[in-house]
Amino acid sequence: MFPGQGAYLPGALAPLAEDEPLVRETLRVLDRAAGRVGRSAPSRLLLDEDAPSLAELVVRSPADLHVALFAAEMTLFRLLTERHGLRPTVLIGHSFGELVALTAAGVYGLDDGMALVAARDDAFAECPPGEGGMVALAVSASRAAGLLTGLGEWEVTLAADNGPRQCVVSGPATALERVRAAAETLGIGATRLRVPYAFHHRMLAGVADDFARRAAGLRTGQARHVLHSAILGRRLDGPDGVADLVAAHLVRPTRFTEAVRRLHADGVDLFVECGPRGVLSDLVEATVPGVRVVAPLRRRVGGRSVADALAGPGALPGAVVSLPPPERDPAPLPRASRVDGDGDGGPGAGVGAGGDGVRDREAVIETLRSLYATALGYPPEVLTEDADLEADLGVDSIKQTELFAQAAARYGRTLPAEGSRLTSYTTLDALAGLLATLPAQDAGAHGAGTREVSA
Repeated sequence: MFPGQGAYLPGALAPLAEDEPLVRETLRVLDRAAGRVGRSAPSRLLLDEDAPSLAELVVRSPADLHVALFAAEMTLFRLLTERHGLRPTVLIGHSFGELVALTAAGVYGLDDGMALVAARDDAFAECPPGEGGMVALAVSASRAAGLLTGLGEWEVTLAADNGPRQCVVSGPATALERVRAAAETLGIGATRLRVPYAFHHRMLAGVADDFARRAAGLRTGQARHVLHSAILGRRLDGPDGVADLVAAHLVRPTRFTEAVRRLHADGVDLFVECGPRGVLSDLVEATVPGVRVVAPLRRRVGGRSVADALAGPGALPGAVVSLPPPERDPAPLPRASRVDGDGDGGPGAGVGAGGDGVRDREAVIETLRSLYATALGYPPEVLTEDADLEADLGVDSIKQTELFAQAAARYGRTLPAEGSRLTSYTTLDALAGLLATLPAQDAGAHGAGTREVSA
């Protein structure tokens, strides 16, 4: 599986590059390919954990973001297939990830795959669309369709069907804001995503035409792997299917839920994510409960390493895997062990005097999940340990700061000094680690929990 824009993570490949020569070798090839189409070297974003965040790149340099996504996913795919001998039955991408999947399948070489990504951005520069955006709704696609019909908002359409309780709609900015407000009035979680355009919407028809024209000049070859498109709703056969996908990529919805169910019905029972985090893995688990998923670069959870995830019992049969640990937290954070004794480890366990409950990391994550889900109106299962609060869930920096202040007060902790980059800690797992490093409030330090923190 090849994820879309939300999968970017600064320095995502740094731990792998230390022990896997193929990582640096692939990145050198991709750096040269990026240079040939006038783009910056993606390795600078993927090997430096202090590289710009997703939110920064979306605003300041989306072209760099897309090149980095392509490079990260292709590098991991090469590592899994060439170094560790995995043989995929079928490839599937989500939104931008469909372009990466085309390259992984062998339709494009690395140079032409990079040129395809550059052509997409060049088309946006040549044919800027009108003002639009996207809103994530905490309901199924069918319920979202009923909401849009009831509101009479014909300009807003489904952009992505992600799972049984998660979809995204897109359209003109003013109409989209009316839908968001109405959804909140009805008690439906609705979050405006920080994206500059109405992706997967007819507003991008001009951009899509220009992109298809540019892509037609690139060399294509015979696919080496089967590719199923969640946008076209079918498997690709020959060059006509590739042209259809490129033309539809920006204007038709991504029906990921339907694609996952179809693949599972066809016998696919193991899904491996070729990208940082575990965004698609979580969607698959929500769609087909009990299915096996592996996210090699998922943030460490419960003490499991990347090698555990890949080589655990029954995870990847026939593969010999020896990958190093996953990406590090934004700053070195002590990983507290689970509290022994009488505590039940449930939400809020150990919260109290001195804030010692922060040492039970799993319990802290559960407490944060409950707090954030209540405040944001999301189902708790959407708030996984490694879901990016801004990129995946659309929580802006101001709201993140407000919620973390509440969490720090609950645990009796003093917030970081003014100017700290709180939104460098973008997941519940990272925030739980940050809480463990904060000093306890003095008995008389009233108001400490309201100190300003930089977003």
